[in-house]
Amino acid sequence: SVVMQECYVQNTAREYAKLYAAEAEPLEGFGEVPEIIPIFLIHRPANNIPYATVEEELVGEFVKYSVKDGKEVNFLRRDSEAGQKCCTFQHWVYEKTNGNLLVTDLQGVGMKLTDVGIATLAKGYKGFKGNCSFSFIEQFRALHQCNEYCEMLGLKSLRTTHQKQRKATSTKSKNLPSSSTVKKMMPKKAREPRDFISSEH
Repeated sequence: SVVMQECYVQNTAREYAKLYAAEAEPLEGFGEVPEIIPIFLIHRPANNIPYATVEEELVGEFVKYSVKDGKEVNFLRRDSEAGQKCCTFQHWVYEKTNGNLLVTDLQGVGMKLTDVGIATLAKGYKGFKGNCSFSFIEQFRALHQCNEYCEMLGLKSLRTTHQKQRKATSTKSKNLPSSSTVKKMMPKKAREPRDFISSEH
């Protein structure tokens, strides 16, 4: 059932979030780590909808921290500590699973997250199939910009592999540098994620 799948997805993501916290919390200066709240399946045999989920109610401003599609640029995730740590969590899971799994739809109140999704490669990952399309993984790879928390965890930039491929292809057509390539390479020199914002307004 959809409800069981939702429960399974969120609790799987929660396990990854716990491992992430165990690695990030001891790092000097990392601070609070986002947590995915548990979601419980309850069985109500007398009810016409026998299964339901129960979770803690989050009180406060509900924010979507991760990008669901390329068109959604959410400045709250860029500017807020919780948003940056969510992006780092996505990068960490991506690296831990060798690019096979991505926690998506990170949303919640402050550092407490709920209603998350998981994208896996078509074949799934370790027998687990996510509930989001594989294109989310490709998109994450293309759009993720590392921040200071990625650096603290020593995560490898996803950009360098792209640059290498682009360099390899651009040497063939050296006499025709397209303006878009030049524009794309420019912001990469800036280390601070904030620099990206001003260039996108």
